[in-house]
Amino acid sequence: MDIKVIYKDSEIIIVNKPAGIPVQTKSITQKDLESEIKKLLVAEGVKKPYLAVINRLDQPVSGLVLFARNKNAAAKLSDDHVKGRIDKYYRAEVLGEFEQKEGVLEDMIYKDGKTNMSFRVDEKDPRYKDAKKAVLEYKEVSPGELEIKLITGRHHQIRVQLANAGHPILGDTKYGNEASKEEASKRGIKELKLKAYKLEINHPRTGERLEYQI
Repeated sequence: MDIKVIYKDSEIIIVNKPAGIPVQTKSITQKDLESEIKKLLVAEGVKKPYLAVINRLDQPVSGLVLFARNKNAAAKLSDDHVKGRIDKYYRAEVLGEFEQKEGVLEDMIYKDGKTNMSFRVDEKDPRYKDAKKAVLEYKEVSPGELEIKLITGRHHQIRVQLANAGHPILGDTKYGNEASKEEASKRGIKELKLKAYKLEINHPRTGERLEYQI
């Protein structure tokens, strides 16, 4: 597995996750990102490496994943994550173009545990009392390509919200429509065109604001 380490010190490690690889898995037959990073650290002489994932990416999504390397760093970064002090930016190739070149999408999203899919719902519908608010900011960087800043971190959020807005991500076989699937096929796209390309964090030891980008 080709894993590129973007940054590493005694507190954190940031890597570029390939598409199609889970961050973690319970399967003993499938490789996952966390296990592969531990192997790299062991090969460097680290005994019993500690890793705690801070920002989790869906298996089809590529890009930056942040791990804490000790419990203190994990506690601080997890607290920052919950309180919105970690800024996560994505790039997505979508079907069509938004009329407004930048804006905010806000929806109520419900996760169906049986199908592992999420969908937009009416917050007043009593069947979906566990629905959560999902908010993202988008900006067109070129026709059909968006920069997205996640304000909340819901299950499959970006994929659901863009599909609901009429601009599904190319290569999304789960939430795409016939038009997006046809466009992806026409372009030879076989992977989800969604990448976590930038992270802004407070270093857990120094407090320094840091930015990492691919």
